[in-house]
Amino acid sequence: MDLGDGTARVDNTPWFVRGIASGDIVAVAPDDDGVLWAGRTIHPSQNCTIRLIVLKDGGSSAARESVLKAFHRFGTTGEGIERYRMVALDLPPEADLSKIRKLLEHGEEQGWWHWEEGCVTEAWNATERE
Repeated sequence: MDLGDGTARVDNTPWFVRGIASGDIVAVAPDDDGVLWAGRTIHPSQNCTIRLIVLKDGGSSAARESVLKAFHRFGTTGEGIERYRMVALDLPPEADLSKIRKLLEHGEEQGWWHWEEGCVTEAWNATERE
């Protein structure tokens, strides 16, 4: 959402951009066609973005929905995209980050998915040391 002052708020979970999460306020600049392009983060939201490639059941719609439901109980939101068999999770600061990390690691060990950190916070990084 363009805030009108050279910044915009990211309104959804970024699929392919690293270092930006839903709710972040970022600097924007228009190109020659007037399309706004994001630059540096001005005010981070403290949300995290985690992306998964769902392997279970070939990344079917049902498998992606199952993944979303499994993480939702720990305070996340997110969505799936069929073309890439992906799920992108938005983790707000009040989500149970420790349980989310444990589930991510367990699912990867079981061969259910591969996952990566798209944008993380110090609170998320602290769960690695637990």
